[in-house]
Amino acid sequence: MNIYKKVIAAAIISSLAQVAHADINIGVVASFTGPAAALGADIRKAVALMPTSLAGEKINYIMLDDATDPTATVKNGRKLLSEDKVDAIIGPNINANSAALMPVVDEGKTVMIVVAPYDPPADKRTWVFRAVQSADLMVQRVVEDMSERKVKTVGYIGFADQWGELMHKEMEAKGGPANIKVVANERYARTDTSVTAQVLKILAAKPDAVFIGASGTPAVLPQVELRQRGFTGKIYQTHGVSSKDFIRVGGKHVEGALIPVGPVLVAEQLPDNYPTRKVGMSFNDAYEKMYGPDSRSTFAGVAWDAWLLLANAIPSALKVAKPGTVEFRQAIRDNLERTKDLVGVHGVYNMTPQDHTGLDQRARVLIEVNNGRWKYVK
Repeated sequence: MNIYKKVIAAAIISSLAQVAHADINIGVVASFTGPAAALGADIRKAVALMPTSLAGEKINYIMLDDATDPTATVKNGRKLLSEDKVDAIIGPNINANSAALMPVVDEGKTVMIVVAPYDPPADKRTWVFRAVQSADLMVQRVVEDMSERKVKTVGYIGFADQWGELMHKEMEAKGGPANIKVVANERYARTDTSVTAQVLKILAAKPDAVFIGASGTPAVLPQVELRQRGFTGKIYQTHGVSSKDFIRVGGKHVEGALIPVGPVLVAEQLPDNYPTRKVGMSFNDAYEKMYGPDSRSTFAGVAWDAWLLLANAIPSALKVAKPGTVEFRQAIRDNLERTKDLVGVHGVYNMTPQDHTGLDQRARVLIEVNNGRWKYVK
């Protein structure tokens, strides 16, 4: 090859590299298999609705399954940063995996918008943002309803992991000031097939109500056991159960379950002046057009809000630097911190350097399972 051809070839390669370099790469890490697969499946579906271009730039989504395993999450995160050169990450969808990935994105100076209620330590949240409601905000809604129903004692059963511990901690913290006492505290593994021993202990404590600190379809197990053993009090679940699989698996046993959720799940049932009603209805229409009636999911909605946050931050970042650079990632991070009055399907986002979630009471409503459907309570 003569020198002229070499120069032309080099120019072509350089041009192609620049085109590829201009693409915006977004990583998605979620549990598509394992105990949290029901949550991850809805996130995958939401990604399919996300635009493939923004502000004139192509967007590539690189989805990796963490199999509900923190070790796999770390491996995936390192691959996304070192090989795929992602500009931002959406996910993970459970707390343990979010905690595991936090130091990776911190080291790689890459934004991660978690779709789990993970709250990182104050000195480690520089690159971590959250599209989902905080645990204390949601549990507070549970306690408010318990107070209105004159509940004085609560039996607790939750996962034997970070999620279960977090839910118990919040129940104690919010229940105390409301004069609601936790009289039983039981745990089980996500993969357990029986909770008979734990439920018998709860029943022996004779609580007015039971709060189940679990998520996904494994949250069905304690409720089935409680109902089969004659418990007639109110049973509260966390916002981690709000997928159709929970109703499908639980059937008649989860009828009447009370759940604090993001407003998207019952968007059309909300008052006309509710700030997220129109955005939520629009998302649900698009989602159900693709996946069928009643396929809507709060987890899909959280993933969509994560996208909306990025879509709001990226155009200004493109004016600062090109995708694939540290400067571009830094600009995305800075713009996320300046998010103001962004209406998502789950709430209105107002972020600051001190608050990387930015949601308030408009981000949660109380629903119940009624005749196999979600029903807005208030």
